[in-house]
Amino acid sequence: MDDPKQVPTGIDPTIPSVARMYDYYLGGKDNFAADREAAEKMIAIGRQMGNDAREVARENRGFLGRAVRHLARSGVTQFIDVGAGLPTQENVHQVAQRHAPGSRVMYVDNDPVVLIHAQALLANDQDTAVMRGDLRDPDAIFDDPAVRAHIDLTRPFAVLLVAVLHFVPEDDAAAAIAASIRDRLVPGGHLVLSHIYQGETEIGDTVAEGQKVYSATSSGGIAGRTLPQITSFFDGLEILEPGVVPVQAWRPDPPWETEVDLSRPGILGAVARKN
Repeated sequence: MDDPKQVPTGIDPTIPSVARMYDYYLGGKDNFAADREAAEKMIAIGRQMGNDAREVARENRGFLGRAVRHLARSGVTQFIDVGAGLPTQENVHQVAQRHAPGSRVMYVDNDPVVLIHAQALLANDQDTAVMRGDLRDPDAIFDDPAVRAHIDLTRPFAVLLVAVLHFVPEDDAAAAIAASIRDRLVPGGHLVLSHIYQGETEIGDTVAEGQKVYSATSSGGIAGRTLPQITSFFDGLEILEPGVVPVQAWRPDPPWETEVDLSRPGILGAVARKN
């Protein structure tokens, strides 16, 4: 995707995008040299922390699919995926519609490259739509006519914040975003969230190195958070079993017993219901 002719108008390919970096982690090709360079830096930093960034991305993607599958099988047929990222295999609409035909999905992102690819992919799918929106202004998303035309906000729907809220590095702002979204849920609605976890071990300067990489991206920063901080994003909701856990330990498929190690950094995830 490095041919200048492939660069959409208004995109600066020299500024890394978190969506395109994530695409690179997952083995995709919709990324520029700057994205790959930044992603490789994070892969090297991850090795210092005992993690493989590519594997972490795959585990997070697996969590998303299992969570959507569970909700679709439980009768949830409306999904708003905020910070959806570039289309890849097993997208939300594909998983949801496989298990609950007719499910309606609204993808929301602020990256023009994501929007272009998603619009092309979804051109012939009347049950799935995409719009430009900013995680930092959730009320504008819910009040947008495109969302209200596609999703019945009076009926249960799920909001997906999968590996996106950590790109709001200010703790107060992240908490306010989560609270605003929880307030918009109706009984029977769900919040699906995964978030970078800073772990309980001392890892020296590696976190600062990672923050420096992401501070140069279009997101402007990143923040790993503690277990209590991540759990607080679900305040007032019923967190489903097995709780807030490493994403690979959330209802793994096939089921397997694993010791949940919260000493190491990684990504935690959970699904919660509004009663």
